[in-house]
Amino acid sequence: MGLNIKPLSDRVVVEPLPAETQTASGLYIPDSAQEKQQKGKVAAVGSGKKDHEMTVKVGDTVLYGKYSGTELKLDGKDYLIMREDDILAIV
Repeated sequence: MGLNIKPLSDRVVVEPLPAETQTASGLYIPDSAQEKQQKGKVAAVGSGKKDHEMTVKVGDTVLYGKYSGTELKLDGKDYLIMREDDILAIV
């Protein structure tokens, strides 16, 4: 992915996946009704803390809380930077 950012400590940079634009039954969801995406790909990982190794690695698809992380725009793309504790699961 080649990001020019190295998160510190137990922080992770996540690239949110595009929001769903269509339901399973085929209905299109307008932009105003789309929910904030809660799934993304890990783009960069910090080195962890001395008593805690990082569980996620670059390229993992993860689920995170709806209001987790801080939004960040880098090289024209949107990212979230969050603590590893804010990640709920690896998919």
